Amino acid sequence: MSYENLSGRTAVVTGAASGIGEAVARQLAAQGARVALFARRADRLETVAGKIRAEGGEALVVAADVTDDASVEAARDLVHVAYGPVDLVVNNAGVMLPNPVDDGRLDEWQRMLDTNVTGVLRVIRAFTADLVAAAAEGRTADLVNVSSIGAHVTFPNYAVYGATKAAVTYLSQSLRSEFGPRDVRVTNVEPGLTETELKAHIDSSELSGQLDGMLDAVGSLSAAEVADVVAYATSRPRHVNLRQIMVLPTRQA
Repeated sequence: MSYENLSGRTAVVTGAASGIGEAVARQLAAQGARVALFARRADRLETVAGKIRAEGGEALVVAADVTDDASVEAARDLVHVAYGPVDLVVNNAGVMLPNPVDDGRLDEWQRMLDTNVTGVLRVIRAFTADLVAAAAEGRTADLVNVSSIGAHVTFPNYAVYGATKAAVTYLSQSLRSEFGPRDVRVTNVEPGLTETELKAHIDSSELSGQLDGMLDAVGSLSAAEVADVVAYATSRPRHVNLRQIMVLPTRQA
């Protein structure tokens, strides 16, 4: 499969320290894109950047917290100084903190809303002008939001997480009416069960065990397999928008 349309582009990937974000960054860089790696853990980003450079790619480490306005704005400015304007943004940063709603975990709810919803909006706000300008110049411009199958399928004790991902899916759908007429593509990717660090966020041994049971019964995608979907979507001709992609292990209903 040819991804040659990625060569020479400038990308931002959030949540790039591990999992899907790391895999997306490495895939885009392998196809010739310059990639700015956003995450809070600078040490992990340096490791990812080292892998990219060893593979012949170009990467910029940007320590950034998507839950903080000033941090995102400073990160944008750093990217502009190093690389100039971007034409590809992958909103991947997210947290998954399942617990019964009647536990009343306001701390978890706020963290998921700040990261999974408002964090996505902060990054969009930071780079909208870049994407619109790139499209106006006749270049390919992409906004990719990584949502989840949880936006559509209910799982007990994952109600708030699912609600945040449903918000991302709806946001992506609505943004197409604003960005599409200006030739900026919006792609919403909804992975099913995927091997990432998200399960490490779970603080309930019972819920962690349930997730392990699902993974054993159904199987899972690798982060690299989800990254391949992102690379495919963003490398199509600029007039082709793969607007909604749900990618699941074959055994996941």
